[in-house]
Amino acid sequence: EREREREMKEMKLNCSIFFMKLLVTQCLVVLCVSQDFDFFYFVQQWPGSYCDTKQSCCYPKTGKPAADFSIHGLWPNYRDGSYPSNCDPDSPFDDSKISDLTSRMQKDWPSLTCPSSDDLKFWGHEWDKHGTCSESLLDQHDYFASALDLKKRLNLFQILKTAGIQPDGEFYSLESIKDAIKEATGYTPWIECNVDPSGNTQLYQIYLCVDTSGSNIIECPVLPHGKCASKIEFPSF
Repeated sequence: EREREREMKEMKLNCSIFFMKLLVTQCLVVLCVSQDFDFFYFVQQWPGSYCDTKQSCCYPKTGKPAADFSIHGLWPNYRDGSYPSNCDPDSPFDDSKISDLTSRMQKDWPSLTCPSSDDLKFWGHEWDKHGTCSESLLDQHDYFASALDLKKRLNLFQILKTAGIQPDGEFYSLESIKDAIKEATGYTPWIECNVDPSGNTQLYQIYLCVDTSGSNIIECPVLPHGKCASKIEFPSF
């Protein structure tokens, strides 16, 4: 009888230890997932400014892109301003996983680097460097689809045009550009500038912040470094 009681106590103890280990493991999994990154920068670039530099540009093999902002990337970041990169070398870019998105990506996410390409190298770079750092929440297809959906919702070209800001080679105040985007989206953007061959500061990239689901715009917890002039050129394309 005593032996049986001892066995029962051992069984209860073993069960308790098992469930405690299971609980700790689940907590660690949740902790790891939640600490992968804190938010995304969703970055769109103006092709006219990319091309209007000493470096110049090359159009993709599909031809000259439309005169519209295009996606540069969806980049995981931390609240302290740092960011993860190249998080999973065992998860390489596989274009077969996004075959249903290819036509949209050629339109909204073209490569302008030289030599002219079919965009795959650019997309692969974005996945390998940035996308792999959010794959605990977004697989490869979801990552690219999320960026495309954000682009569709955030029509920066139309937002600026409505505010009288157009790619006509004229100079516009930095604040007027920010205000137009904030009024339309409800959130404050960050503007990145570059310099044309004549030394003029021009509108290059627009950053908005997105939560870890890749779906919802949020106020940026931290902004990148860099600054623009008070008036910047919006070059044609």
